[in-house]
Amino acid sequence: MEKKLFKNIEMSLRKLIGLVALSIITLSACHKDLGDYEINMPATPDVVNLDTVYTAIVGDSLIIKPTIKNTNGDDIELQWRISVMTGNDVKFTGPALKIIFGLEAQRYAARLTVHNKTNGMKYFHDFFVDGGTEFGSGTAVLSLENGTTQFSFIKPGGEVQARLYQAMQGKDLPKEPMNLFLMKNTTAGGTLLGYWIITKGGGIRLNANTMQEDPKYPNTIADNFFAAPDNLVVGQLKQHPQGILAGVISNALTYGTTNTWDQSPTYGMFSAAEGEYQLAPSFIMNFNQNQGTYFIGFERNLKQFVRLNVYNGPTYFGTQYDSESTAIFDPKNVGMDLIHMEQLNGSDCFAYCKASDGKVYELFFNVKFTGPFTFTPLKKRLFIRQELITEKTKWQGAKNGIIYLASGSKVYRYNPINEDLRELSTDLGGTEVTMIRLSENEETIMVGVAGSIYYLDISTGKLGTFIKKIEGIPGSPVDVATR
Repeated sequence: MEKKLFKNIEMSLRKLIGLVALSIITLSACHKDLGDYEINMPATPDVVNLDTVYTAIVGDSLIIKPTIKNTNGDDIELQWRISVMTGNDVKFTGPALKIIFGLEAQRYAARLTVHNKTNGMKYFHDFFVDGGTEFGSGTAVLSLENGTTQFSFIKPGGEVQARLYQAMQGKDLPKEPMNLFLMKNTTAGGTLLGYWIITKGGGIRLNANTMQEDPKYPNTIADNFFAAPDNLVVGQLKQHPQGILAGVISNALTYGTTNTWDQSPTYGMFSAAEGEYQLAPSFIMNFNQNQGTYFIGFERNLKQFVRLNVYNGPTYFGTQYDSESTAIFDPKNVGMDLIHMEQLNGSDCFAYCKASDGKVYELFFNVKFTGPFTFTPLKKRLFIRQELITEKTKWQGAKNGIIYLASGSKVYRYNPINEDLRELSTDLGGTEVTMIRLSENEETIMVGVAGSIYYLDISTGKLGTFIKKIEGIPGSPVDVATR
C-alpha cells in the first residue's frame, strides 16, 4: 500500500516537472519568434505649404492648396473641415480647399485629413481660419451733409468710403445725427456687438463686419425697447462697458438689459426707470463691475440733482440721498438750468449750469455712490470764459482730469482744478468745429470740421500738435468710432 502511494506521488511529480519544462521551452520559442518578424508601416505622406493660420475675407474666395509628397503612387484624397459652433461645419473634398468664405468674422478651427484610400490610413493636420472683412479695421464716421445723415468709413490707409450706408442700403439714415458707437462688451473679452448710429428721433444698428442691419438683433432704437415710449426723443446716450446703451430717452433714464448672454437677441434691450420726473439730457454714469451701475441725473423742472441706480433694471430714487452740506450749493435746489455734466478720474464731478441772468456757473462735487449714497458739494464759481459756453459747445472729459471743449472754430484744454484754459496749437482754418472725440488711450483728439477730420497730439507735454488730416468726409463730422 505504501509502495503504491509513493509510486503515484512519484508519477505526479514527473508530470509536473514535464509540464514546467514544456512551458519554458514554449516561452523561449515565442521570445525567439518575435525577433524573426519585421513590421513594415506604410509611408506617411508629407504635407508641404500648409500654414497654421489663414485669413479669409467675408464674401471672397478662400483657396488653400498644399502639396502632398511621399505617396508612393497611392490613391490620396484630401478632406477639409472648418468647424462652426452652430454645428453647420464647412466640408469640402478635393486637392485644394476652394470656397467662397461666408462665415462671420471670427477665428475658426480647421482640419485637413489626408486619406490614403489604398491602405485606409488617415493623417490629420490642424490649422485656423481667421475670418475678416474689409471693415475689420479703420474708422467709421457719422456726418451731416446738407441735412442728410451720412455714414462713411475710413480705411487704415486713409481712403474714405463716403456715404457707405446710402450706397449699401439705397436709402437715407434718420435725420439729426448725434452719436456713433462701436459696441463692445469689455467685461467679456471685448465681444463686438455692432455699431449704433444714434439720431434725435431714434437710431440704426449695423453689423460691424458687414455694415448691414443684423437680423439677430433689433435694428432701431424704437424696436430695441420692451415697451417704447409714444414720443421717442433721444436726449443723450452713452456706451456702457458691458456693450449696451444707457441714457436719457424721452426725459427718462433708459438702460439696456444685461440679464442674459450678450449673443441673445434681447441683450441690450431697453427698459425705462418708472417715476414722475423729467431728466435733462446730460448725466453722469458710474460703473463698477463688482458694485454695479449708478447715475446722477438732473430733474429739469425741479432744478435738482437726482439719484438713479440699476437694480435688475433702471430705478429712480430722486433726492433719496444724503447731502453733507448746502452752504456752497444745495443739490436738491440748484435753481439753475443744467447745460452739461462730466465725471473725471472716476470721482470728481462737474456741472455747468446757466442762471436766470444768463451767467454760467461751474459746480464741483463728489458723490459716494455706494452705501449710503452721499452728495458732497465742493465749489461753486462763475466759469472763467463765459462766451465759450453755448448750446453748440462740444465736450470731452479725460481720465487725467482735463476737459476738452470746442467752441466756434477753436478747441480748448481746460483744467477745472486751477481754471487753466488754453487753446490747442493747430490752426483749424477758421472753420466751425462740429466734433471732438478722444482716442481710446486719450493721447490723440480727433477734431471734425466741414469735410475733414484733424488728428492732434495731446499726450504729455503736447498741446494739440498736428498729426494728420483726413479729407473727403461728406459734410460736417458728428462722431467717429475707430476699430
